[in-house]
Amino acid sequence: MFNADGYTPGSRVMEKIYMDHNATTPLDPRALEAMLPYCREQFGNPSSSTHEYGRLARVAVVAAREKVSSLLGCRPDEIIFTSGATEADNLAVKGVAWARKDKGNHIITSRVEHKAVLNSCKYLEKGGFEVTYLPVDSYGMVDPADVEDAISEKTILVSIMQVNSEVGTVNPVEEIGKITKKKGVLFHTDAVQGLGKIPTKVDEIGADLLSLSAHKIYGPKGVGALYVRKKVRIEPLIHGGGQEAKLRSGTLNTPGIVGLGATCALREKEMDDESERLTLLRERMRKAIESRIERAYLNGHPEMRQPGNLNFSFEFVEGEALILSLRDVALSSGSACTSDSLESSYVLLAMGVPEAVAHCSIRFGLGKANTEEEVDYVVDLLEKNVARLRELSPLTGMGIDYTHTAGKRH
Repeated sequence: MFNADGYTPGSRVMEKIYMDHNATTPLDPRALEAMLPYCREQFGNPSSSTHEYGRLARVAVVAAREKVSSLLGCRPDEIIFTSGATEADNLAVKGVAWARKDKGNHIITSRVEHKAVLNSCKYLEKGGFEVTYLPVDSYGMVDPADVEDAISEKTILVSIMQVNSEVGTVNPVEEIGKITKKKGVLFHTDAVQGLGKIPTKVDEIGADLLSLSAHKIYGPKGVGALYVRKKVRIEPLIHGGGQEAKLRSGTLNTPGIVGLGATCALREKEMDDESERLTLLRERMRKAIESRIERAYLNGHPEMRQPGNLNFSFEFVEGEALILSLRDVALSSGSACTSDSLESSYVLLAMGVPEAVAHCSIRFGLGKANTEEEVDYVVDLLEKNVARLRELSPLTGMGIDYTHTAGKRH
């Protein structure tokens, strides 16, 4: 999949095809190469060791922090390394709530956030916090006016994701950031699906806190970060030795952090060209599906979406059955954290997609490993298998009223 310089597309249509890059990505060999010394000979503890081993590890962590901050356009000391975006989301939401409970107890989020945010909010509700779950339109987009209307004197945090992890819709986070700044409310965004794929500068967004993960951008699993704007006070989740500005105790994952820094530097350099390529590839696939497969419905915004994301519902075809029929193609029937569930997507249901159609959804995650030839091959397989499964379905021919009204709120 990769060569020494990263990746060179090639024909692999007769082998297994990976189209689940929104769930995770393969580790870029350049990031792995940067990590290996810190897995072997340079194994020191960057936080507590004063000898050469520790100093070398500390220098590597400092360099990685600078690379992450460069991609975000922030100060290096505003980056807090975590075990991943789930921890970062928890630290942002709970940390702000606990630190600002004397100022208010109201949090605003949306119905389609990642479970790490939604379940953190539900946990806080048990402790007396109030949460407003905003609706989204039929594209899965949050209306900034709804955010502004929901803010009250008790509001201490707004948490709205930059890009929806399931349908790829890009939220107007810049507008939301302007509103929160005007109202004096902290703004957190989960940027996991946007970082390294679309411009993600914290000052342009107006974010006070931002979550990110390495393994979504060709970095290692088990490492992420939370951006915390200078002078924003949050309470830690993990107590111990006080590492990471006393906000995240524990021995640092030096190899993972080095890998995160390496892949952030690569994304900063390569993002524009790769995003343009993926957008063209995505549109090639979308047009082919829509022209060749009847009653195939695009979920999410047709234009304001992440370059490598496509989400389709194929009426009368259960999503899991379709995935199983495409045995040599790696796909997802929903977001990575909910794909093991046989329930319909909570994101699609919040968008107003009928449950029968929501259960027929497939997410295509295009990435470095994909080519035009692979896209054409997968569409061929889809056309054949959708037709075959519809012939077997007792629902075929019954007809479901699926009127997708642009901008309709749910």
